[in-house]
Amino acid sequence: MKTVVAPGKMVLTGAYAVLEGAPAIVIAVDRYAKADSSRVADRPSAEVVDALGETPAPSCDASALYHEGSKLGLGSSAAVLVASLGADAAKRGLDPSDPDVRSKIFRRARESHARVQGGGSGVDIAASTYGGILRYTLHANRPWILESALPEGLVISAFFSGKSASTSNLLGLVGELKARDPEGHQRVFASLGYAAELAAKLMDGGSIREFVGATRAFLEALDELGEMAEAPIVPLSFKRLAIIASEEEGVFLPSGAGGGDVGVFLGPASPSENFTSRAKLLGMQPLAIGIDRLGLRVSPESAPSDLH
Repeated sequence: MKTVVAPGKMVLTGAYAVLEGAPAIVIAVDRYAKADSSRVADRPSAEVVDALGETPAPSCDASALYHEGSKLGLGSSAAVLVASLGADAAKRGLDPSDPDVRSKIFRRARESHARVQGGGSGVDIAASTYGGILRYTLHANRPWILESALPEGLVISAFFSGKSASTSNLLGLVGELKARDPEGHQRVFASLGYAAELAAKLMDGGSIREFVGATRAFLEALDELGEMAEAPIVPLSFKRLAIIASEEEGVFLPSGAGGGDVGVFLGPASPSENFTSRAKLLGMQPLAIGIDRLGLRVSPESAPSDLH
């Protein structure tokens, strides 16, 4: 029996803008989808069926990416797909951590994920496949993936909002904005792209203060996009916590497309007791999450964790 694991993800910056060519910053997290090549799935996802075709899908456990039946927003569908393809490769005697095998799995998974979900950047597929801290950019819809770092000493803390969000619904509202107000859409996406580019440039070598500032600018543009699209991209509870985070020289923003799911605190120190207690009063709870450095692989090796 071979169990293959694929990590989930958190997108720090670049949501929405990545589809227009801006860089996204994504980290793989140490919560996993686990695919068992010795067992067949009862009800495989549509993405897995699309990717494997007539090949029976392996059984996959993604419970670590859920909380009490609700998805956390850590890229569960991508992790399940990548883990399933990794288990299929392992069953055929291939090593899922081999660079060539991973490259093929990434391409196959990205194509199936986009086909079933009607588009998408593939940033979550990249995190589940390669692990680590990535700068992800699309050039003419072709992904460019660069392993990178974050400013030394930066603290990342995750909170689950208690509400799962629908990325497809939010993307639909943003698409409607583009149709009815193309100039406004272009303007806000220019702001998103500028902030995303700045944050990406500051990943490796920038100061915490500079990086947090760029991330805060991205949050402001994200909030403006939500207002213009009449979409709850940055919910009110996130806005309230962002004020407290700013007072602590940090930033609090949605991971990825927003609307709920996971929020991320970035700063020079862990969020204060005041921040955490206010978050709990707003229905949020801290998540124990670290960075997965190894990506898709055969279990049971574990990845180092350096989040707080």
